[in-house]
Amino acid sequence: MGRNGDFDVDRSVDRAMDPFWRRGYTGTSLQDLLDMLSIGSLGFYAAFGSKEQLSLRALERCSALQVEDLVKILEHAAEIRPAVRQVLVAMIEADRADPLRGSGAAGEAGGDGAGPSVAERAVAALCRVESALAGALDRAKSRGDLPPGKDPVELARFLTTFVQGLRVVGRARLGRSFVEDALAVAMRALD
Repeated sequence: MGRNGDFDVDRSVDRAMDPFWRRGYTGTSLQDLLDMLSIGSLGFYAAFGSKEQLSLRALERCSALQVEDLVKILEHAAEIRPAVRQVLVAMIEADRADPLRGSGAAGEAGGDGAGPSVAERAVAALCRVESALAGALDRAKSRGDLPPGKDPVELARFLTTFVQGLRVVGRARLGRSFVEDALAVAMRALD
């Protein structure tokens, strides 16, 4: 596969996240991947099976990293509001720094190309985000950090949806004040 057997499959999956994330499944050609990974087609198929299988592994890896970061922040938070704000601001800043990030992958979650497995995995990633938020909000409610009438699952679903909207707004480059106003309203949902 690689010269002298030095081809690292896991590192290659990490590298493949970028073109799939930016251009989507259909916008990323097999030749793009072969060139980027410096691998021949036989080595590629031996390592990954297919372009679809590599895209699914890249999607899983990307989701795992995002959810892992979110969970770390939320699980170690002494107070829910600053933790939720930190998570949301981090996502805003990541999208502002790299507006093309996620534009290809997000648009194909339910489309052609990699098939229903991509949509199922995208939904699973959103469910993990929702679950992490719901758990943190539930812990906050039991500590008295949320009003008794607030439902942690409903709030988690709202915030998960809000995060996806932030991604769209980030790519549209609607400006800092637009995002800050929306963030302020989202944070009031915790009051």
